[in-house]
Amino acid sequence: MEAEFTGPPARHIRSFAMRRGHVTAGQRRAYEELVPGLSVPLSGGLLDARKVFGREAPLVLEIGFGMGETTAAIAREHPEIDFLAVEVYKAGIGALARRLHEGGLSNVRIVEQDAVQVAKEMIAPRCLHGVHVFFPDPWPKARHHKRRLIAQPFVGILAECLKPGGFLHCATDWENYAQQMLEVLGAEPRLRNLHETYAPSAASPWCQRPTTKFHSRGERLGHGVWDLVFQRLT
Repeated sequence: MEAEFTGPPARHIRSFAMRRGHVTAGQRRAYEELVPGLSVPLSGGLLDARKVFGREAPLVLEIGFGMGETTAAIAREHPEIDFLAVEVYKAGIGALARRLHEGGLSNVRIVEQDAVQVAKEMIAPRCLHGVHVFFPDPWPKARHHKRRLIAQPFVGILAECLKPGGFLHCATDWENYAQQMLEVLGAEPRLRNLHETYAPSAASPWCQRPTTKFHSRGERLGHGVWDLVFQRLT
């Protein structure tokens, strides 16, 4: 059955823009056959990561994983870390499920829901070792900037979810959005920038962002990518 998403309450900023997208036969098959074994529902209670993953391990929240290329690559490079991957588009969810199955990866679980709701309702304070927000919807038109995800109050919610010393790693290929991210994250008192401004490409002191086909193509076309890595203070 297709998941239904009702309209958000006033002033609620969602982690996605509603749009229709094509789902291939392979993605739909993976969604139907593989996702049930990977899915974690938004059930109204806090996530018990030890129960969900069957072990005690660092936990990273992946927000908006697209087609799952980055998430699968990071999970492969870091089998010691558990990843809670959040997305709403069935094509991407099916694509990630297939990548995980083909790679034999067991350290990723998927939540098919708005990441704002996930952070507010499923994640306990000071429990995450990291949060990744890679290439969120840029909302490029000036009148739509208020819809951008990396803004308050969501940044404050993410900061509260991080353990002291945990990292928030954001990336965007829109310079204007990068400037806004830098300003908003820099103003959050519980976070500190690990770099003077932007981080070196794909840099992180703990869990690096891999270069994807999308990223490589953008670089060949002369497009910039801006990374920001902030750490939760005590």
